[in-house]
Parts: sequence; structure tokens; C-alpha cells
Amino acid sequence: MREGAVFTDGRYSRAHVISFDGGVSIAGSASPANVPAGLAKEDATDPEELLIAAVSSCHMLWFLDFARRAGFRPDVYEDAAVGVMGKDDRGRIAVTQVTLRPWISWSGATTPDADALASLHHKAHESCFIANSIRADVIVEARS
Repeated sequence: MREGAVFTDGRYSRAHVISFDGGVSIAGSASPANVPAGLAKEDATDPEELLIAAVSSCHMLWFLDFARRAGFRPDVYEDAAVGVMGKDDRGRIAVTQVTLRPWISWSGATTPDADALASLHHKAHESCFIANSIRADVIVEARS
């Protein structure tokens, strides 16, 4: 990873590979906003993006399961999740808020009304292991 860089001067690449069970690997790096120019891999994902993606994915998987149990049939689930960085209540820089903005397309004999949709999102949020594991506020703003 260092590839001959001095390291002690802080001018080493932050690029790395993240490998998961099952053989999937993705390019990882520090965010370009957090290190000197040229030391981050711009087309890689950073830890903050991975955290937001984990919250979004976890919520989606629980939501889809609860929708199935309720007899609904989602055809498309898309999320435009975003995270906010800032100082937390301890004065540390952290991801302080994650906003999920899911959009779902439905088919079938019945589709959820606004109350049922809110209930599905609430149950998914309460069940999500990742949301339950972080200090950041998680907000769900369903899009229609």
C-alpha cells in the first residue's frame, strides 16, 4: 500500500481494498475532503459513505420483509440516503445524522396507504441492527 512513500511525512496513498465474505471486494479510500490533494482515491468509497450505505441497506431489507408480511408487493425500492458530519455531543467529529429518502414503486391488489407506509418504515427503523448500533440520528423521509 505504501509503495515506496516515506509515510512519516503523511504523503502516502489512502487507497485500499475492502474485501467481504463471499469474495466481493471494493475500492476504499479516505474521503478526498479529509486528506491532502492527490492522496485519496476519488473513485473509491470512504468509511462515511459505507456507514450511510449500511444504514440504508439494513432499513431496506427490514422494510421489504415487513411489506411482504403485510401482503404488499414492492417492485422497486430506491434510496437517496445522505449523511451529515459535525460535532457530536462529546465535541467529536462524527456522522451526526443519516437521512433515508426511500422511494418505492408498488404493484398488486393492495398498496399501502400513508399510515401503513409510515408503520412499515417505523418497524424497519426499530429493527435495523445498524441504526440500533450508531449514535447518529436516523430520519426517514419517504418520497412518493
